[in-house]
Amino acid sequence: MAKQKWVVDAAHSSIDFSIKHMMVAKVKGSFHSIDASIDADLEDLTTANIEFSVDVASIDTRNGDRDNHLRSADFFDVENHPKMAFKSTKIVKKDDSEYDVTGDMTIRGTTRPETFHVTYEGYGKDPWGNEKAGFSGQGVIKRSEYGLTWNAALETGGVLVGDQVQISIEIEAAKQA
Repeated sequence: MAKQKWVVDAAHSSIDFSIKHMMVAKVKGSFHSIDASIDADLEDLTTANIEFSVDVASIDTRNGDRDNHLRSADFFDVENHPKMAFKSTKIVKKDDSEYDVTGDMTIRGTTRPETFHVTYEGYGKDPWGNEKAGFSGQGVIKRSEYGLTWNAALETGGVLVGDQVQISIEIEAAKQA
C-alpha cells in the first residue's frame, strides 16, 4: 500500500490533558479545535508524516475563569501564540501496533522535540463507504520548557500548578478522496 493522505475527523477525535493542582489532585482539560494531516501507508507507519495544529483558545477545563487565565499571557498567551503544533520527525515501530512518534512540538513560540507512544487502533469503512483509521497516543511534557512558568506558592508548601502535563490523544482519521 502506498502513502495516502488522512485528515482528522474532529467529531471523533480529542486532545486531552491533565496536570497536578495544589500538589494533591489533577485537573483535566481538552482542546476542542484540532486539525491534523497524516500522510501514511497503514502497512508501514514508520514512513508517515504527521502534522497537528491546535487552536489554543479552544481550551476547556470546565471552568470559565480558569480557561480565561490559561488563555492569558500568564500561560498560553493566545493573542500572540494562537496555535500549538506538532510535526513528526521520526517514527519507531515497537511491535505490531505500537509506535514511538518523535517530533517538533511548538507551544508559545518555543519548539522542542517530544516523543509520544502511539497505538494504531485499526482501519475500517463507515456505513457510507468512507475509509477511517484510528490512533491513540500518550505522552508527558514539561510546561516550563515552553515558557509556561506562572505559578503560586502554597502556604502548606509546594506550588499551585504542576510542571508535568500528561497528554492523551484519540484520533479518527478519514482518507482523503
